[in-house]
This record gives sequence, C-alpha cells and structure tokens, in this order.
Amino acid sequence: MEAKTGTRVAVVTGANKGIGYAAVMELCAKFDGIVYLTSRDETRGRKAVEELEKMGLRPAYHQLDIDDESSVVKFRDFLVETHGGLDVLINNAAIIFPMMTPAESFVESIRKTIDTNFYHTMRACKILFPILRPHARVVHLTSDDGHLLRISGREPEASVLRSKFAAPDLTEQELCQLMEDFIDAAKKGDYFERGWPNSVGEREDTWPNEGYIVSKVGISALTRIHQRQFDQDPREDLAVNCVHPGYVITDATFQKGEKTIQEGAEAACWLAMLPPSSPENVVPKGAYVWHDKQLVDWVNGPTPSIY
Repeated sequence: MEAKTGTRVAVVTGANKGIGYAAVMELCAKFDGIVYLTSRDETRGRKAVEELEKMGLRPAYHQLDIDDESSVVKFRDFLVETHGGLDVLINNAAIIFPMMTPAESFVESIRKTIDTNFYHTMRACKILFPILRPHARVVHLTSDDGHLLRISGREPEASVLRSKFAAPDLTEQELCQLMEDFIDAAKKGDYFERGWPNSVGEREDTWPNEGYIVSKVGISALTRIHQRQFDQDPREDLAVNCVHPGYVITDATFQKGEKTIQEGAEAACWLAMLPPSSPENVVPKGAYVWHDKQLVDWVNGPTPSIY
C-alpha cells in the first residue's frame, strides 16, 4: 500500500473474529481513514478481511502478534514508513482460559493470561505510543471483571490491595509488582487469604478465572497511568480510556452472552472516534466506560448492571 500523506490510521488488535472484528467493521463504515485489521494468524486475518470486503468494506491488513515483541516492532516500523504515524489504537487482543483443575495448569493459565492481557498489551503500547499523532485516541478493552471492586478476597487484605491499585500516583513498576504478587499467591494457593478474588461459584453462568479478573483490573489501572503520561506529553489532546463491552456472544464467553459482537464494539468505537477536545467538547480521558457509554467510578462503583 502506498503512503498517503495526511491520511488518518486506525488499528484494531486481535481482530480476525469477535469484538475486534466488529470494531473493524464499524470503523470501516464510519472512520475517516485507513483501518487495519490485525491478527496473530495471517491466514485467519486475511480471511476476515475477505469477509468484510464482501460486505463492501475496505479494511487493510497486517500481521500482529502482541505476544511477539518483534512482530509489534515490525508493525510499528511499517506504520511509520507507510503512514508516518497512528491516530487510533484499539487494544482488543486478549486470551481467556476455561477452568483448570490441576494446580500446575491453574498457575500456568494465570501466568499466560497475565502475560498476554497485561504485560504484552503494556509492551505493545510502549512500542506504538511514540508514533501516536496529536488528538490520537487509544481504547483498552477491559471487562466488568476489570472493575476494582472485583478484587474481592478476604478482608481487610482485599481493601489494602484495592487502595494500592487506586493510588493516584501508582506507577507502572508498582502495578507490575501487584501482578507478580498475585501470581506468587496463586502458586502458593493462598490468593484469597491475601485479598485476591476467588471466582469459583460466584455466578452459575460464569467460569472460574481469577487470572482473567486480575489481568483486566490491571488493564483498567494501566489506563489511568497511561492518561497521566499523556497529560504530560507535548502532543496535543491524547486520550486513552478503557471499556467494558458487555456480555458478548464470542468464543471467549463460550458463545454465551446477551450482546452481538456488533453491540459489543459500539462503545469502543465511540471512544476511538471521539472528536478533538475543546472547552465546548470535553472528551473522557482515563475513564472506565460501561458498554452503554456511561462513565463509571472505577474505584467505588457501583456498576450500572451485573454485566
């Protein structure tokens, strides 16, 4: 693809299916610029592009595996060489494991989930954020599980953990240490006693996945850190928000849910296409956003609904 001077560029990670795919669909219809569908598996990604082309949409494609640092660097270099920068980034790529019963598998699933959903998302941001242009919009996909009140282990330990996550001056290093503290607690089997969530039996229609909860709480907390960094950035009007897409029917929910993928992508795309901020138009920044576009108090709640 030839470079297009002045053309705006949007990227959606993990977009060959599910919410990411629907986000590309909506952006292709409404975003004034080029939309990149990215995926870890190139064959699946190009097949998704073909499906969208049959609908009359024109997404671009590039391979991107956030678990592979070299893949992210290669994509960054491509964007710089081809377009000179990036205007919209929707961080959708994530994993979730079904219930693991053996202790080793349980800890392994937690490690992998935290790595992809938190650490590798954070690393991708470090690589891609320097090429964001003024007025860029970043959206992190979180979850209702990503609300701070989901840190719901034994008290008062859970309260101490929540206060650490909610600290207004929390650093990336301190946030990473919280992730490691959880992994250590999972290995020792005393995570609930140390304040971390135990999701077993919480709701009949969900599955135990403490690693997913903590990874998404981490992403929600990272959003606040990223916005503080953006507020100090010389580039004008950078905004990052995180969004709970709702209980969406996808592979990640084992095809259970209440919303279509199109409905699940609505709030993320709304945040991605927020207009430039002005005194007359104050856009959300560093916010935790519900699927109906409500801004929710991430620290104290309440959340608008169970999902």
